[in-house]
Amino acid sequence: MDPWPWLTAALLLLLLLVQLSRTARFYAKVGLYCVLCMSFSAAASIVCLLRHGGRTVDNMSIISWFVRSFKYVYGLRFEVSGQKKLEVDGPCVIISNHQSILDMMGLMEVLPKRCVQIAKRELMFTGPVGLIMYLGGVYFINRQQARTAMTVMADLGNLMVKDNVPIIPVVYSSFSSFYNVKTKLFTSGTIRVQVLDAVPTNGLTDADVTKLVDTCYQSMRATFLQISEIPQENSAIKEPGVLPAQ
Repeated sequence: MDPWPWLTAALLLLLLLVQLSRTARFYAKVGLYCVLCMSFSAAASIVCLLRHGGRTVDNMSIISWFVRSFKYVYGLRFEVSGQKKLEVDGPCVIISNHQSILDMMGLMEVLPKRCVQIAKRELMFTGPVGLIMYLGGVYFINRQQARTAMTVMADLGNLMVKDNVPIIPVVYSSFSSFYNVKTKLFTSGTIRVQVLDAVPTNGLTDADVTKLVDTCYQSMRATFLQISEIPQENSAIKEPGVLPAQ
């Protein structure tokens, strides 16, 4: 029995559903995003191995190039302000707000070279995606084992206290106007990215951590509301992810 007529009919039915159903379009685009992540990660892994031979943060420039190409597929634009503030002498800690699976594209738009990222350990077992993250020098935290996670974060904290490393907040505007899981919306759109002034940590001790976190959160939230142009009561900003940059 020739399978091609059935496959053709199934493809036509899928295309019809995508045209008629907003939900179908949403899941089709999300599915395509996952396929792109897998296929591009596999291709980038080969390039990284050929270029640098293994795990090194230098691979992040290659990964960044692949990820930034996603925006052309989805018609996304990034308007970045204050990117020169990331050009600092010496190490710093970059924190940003987390919203959805699209965050990765935003991160790669602004992160400087030789930036070491922190991610949950589960991502290491996601096939080509986990492989490319490993090759890019990502630090994986096992959130199921508090000791391991705390060790990594403690090392970061010690670095900040010992060397007075500044914190640079990066804020991405709301995706809700073009990407919304609840309403199954996924269209093209513009993402505004604002790099804030560095927050100094000179002279701070462990006792100042709570105040420091609150200061960063409040400044990021205010910026989020401003660049997103949405009513305050309908907005939310999650705890910023920590990205130590070298």
